[in-house]
Amino acid sequence: FLITPYFMSFLRGAGIVGFDLQKKNRPKLATSGGICVAFGVLAGLLTYIGFQTFIFGLEKWLFPLLAVTSSILIVMFVGFLDDLNVKLNAENTKEGRDIRVGLPQWLKPLLTLPAAIPLMAINAGKSTMAIPLIGPVDFGILYPLLLIPLGIVGASNAVNMLAGFNGLEAGMGIVYCLGLGIFALLNNITEGAVVFLVTFAALVGLIWYNWYPAKILPGDSLTYLLGSIVASGVIVGNMERSGIIVMLPFIIEFFLKLRVKFKASCLGKIREDGKLDPPYGKKVYSWAHLIMNLKPMTEKQVTIILILIQICFTILIFLPFFFPFLPF
Repeated sequence: FLITPYFMSFLRGAGIVGFDLQKKNRPKLATSGGICVAFGVLAGLLTYIGFQTFIFGLEKWLFPLLAVTSSILIVMFVGFLDDLNVKLNAENTKEGRDIRVGLPQWLKPLLTLPAAIPLMAINAGKSTMAIPLIGPVDFGILYPLLLIPLGIVGASNAVNMLAGFNGLEAGMGIVYCLGLGIFALLNNITEGAVVFLVTFAALVGLIWYNWYPAKILPGDSLTYLLGSIVASGVIVGNMERSGIIVMLPFIIEFFLKLRVKFKASCLGKIREDGKLDPPYGKKVYSWAHLIMNLKPMTEKQVTIILILIQICFTILIFLPFFFPFLPF
């Protein structure tokens, strides 16, 4: 909350900017707000680890938190590289087109893959997972060598697919991080609780500046960061089922966009009254398209509905506390 205004000034001065494309005048704003969140998350995690080390003595279970910190740094760097790739020219600025070029789509999964190495190196998590409707399955060596990299890369890139509205990325992140953090506390999973509640707090600090009308855009540095935090947090906390459930909106978004080879945009068409029409008519390639097909809505309304959808999916992870017979 305190450092974001300073970062906004720095990012604008460095030319790390983007157009707010869902506004009629398309204002040019500082982007890469994920850097601010990363500073908050890392400060929280390292402070916690420091207190545990110097006051209570370094415990073995703190090593997964150090691995999570390393993974976060790697993914944040990839997202920041994507935000750095801007194209400043007179034509784009005059027409209000997005001036961020970004990294090639095929390159992003490859660059986020090294973020799995710290978790693989300490053999984080347990190889036995409870699969809904199937039961416990022991993946053995495939867990650190295959499932951890798939989880990090998949989650980092999936969160990036549902974005582009003021307050959306931070708002949905607040919901699922708080939900997973409370779930971890209720199950005495200290590592997961620390990761998710620290991230929740950092996102609360950012959303003050990112809520409609935004003063800073989150950029890919935030979406990749949040994806890596969810993946690494559920891995070290052995909360894979809960992580998959809260990520269902993004998994569904993945399959919606897969139908057009990920070439569809979430953004709507701006009307004269400032409301948004679905960009592809009745065709739905995103949650946002489905919402805009109900009736023309403002950007703020679309964001709120998507956050409510995330709340509904997050509530699902708590149902087994009340209905133990459920298969998840």
